[in-house]
Amino acid sequence: MAFSPSHWRPLGNTGLQVSPLGLGTVKLGRNQGVKYPSGFELPSDREAADLLALGQELGINLLDTAPAYGTSETRLGPLLRGQRQQWVICSKVGEEFADGESWFDFSASHTRHSVERSLRRLETDYLDLVLVHSDGNDLAVLDQDVYPTLAQLKQEGLIRAFGFSGKTIEGGIRALQQGDCAMVTYNLQEQAEVAVLDHALSHNKGILIKKALASGHLCLQGADPVKQGLAFVFDHPAVSSAIVGTINPEHLRHNIKVAVEVLGR
Repeated sequence: MAFSPSHWRPLGNTGLQVSPLGLGTVKLGRNQGVKYPSGFELPSDREAADLLALGQELGINLLDTAPAYGTSETRLGPLLRGQRQQWVICSKVGEEFADGESWFDFSASHTRHSVERSLRRLETDYLDLVLVHSDGNDLAVLDQDVYPTLAQLKQEGLIRAFGFSGKTIEGGIRALQQGDCAMVTYNLQEQAEVAVLDHALSHNKGILIKKALASGHLCLQGADPVKQGLAFVFDHPAVSSAIVGTINPEHLRHNIKVAVEVLGR
């Protein structure tokens, strides 16, 4: 089973159409300091290319990356040559990662530097979506220069839309009032931010779901946890797409098969 374009959903009022599942690429570039149930090796270039080809074959058009995902952007650039029009590419600003450590910078200069660096790494003239990688102090982050800088970069045509990947209701709602999209944690175990989804629905703003399967932890329990988890996520009409971060081709096939079944109810 695969997604068809009829399954694709509008990302709020951005004009972007995204597949119900997006492919998260943290595991292409980083295996330190990540909260998955078990450790893993980074895939080879061949394995990464095959995974992207499989995702595309199965109807995924959304890729989620970030500077904080280690070498993810740098690896994706060459792998996506000649395919730019087939993908909606989402990257981020705010969080940096090196030598096993994360740090944050939400200044105007760093925000612009980060976007321009992502463009070079991904070998593209524009990013479809850029999200702010919050440090958890959402309102304080939004009081800094990062959002006005992203608005300026959107005006300049370097990005098509921008938004916020945060951790609080207040931050998510304010981010939607000033931007295009929010990435929200929402799954069978965590629904604290559902008010952000409700706000997005009533204001035609985009919602991407992170940790839809609780970073894989949900897959350790229940008879069919993927089906239960995705059915729950897609039951909220604000959801445009849920990001899944697998590097296992069979997991990807299964997730898409289940999503098609759930959406066909």
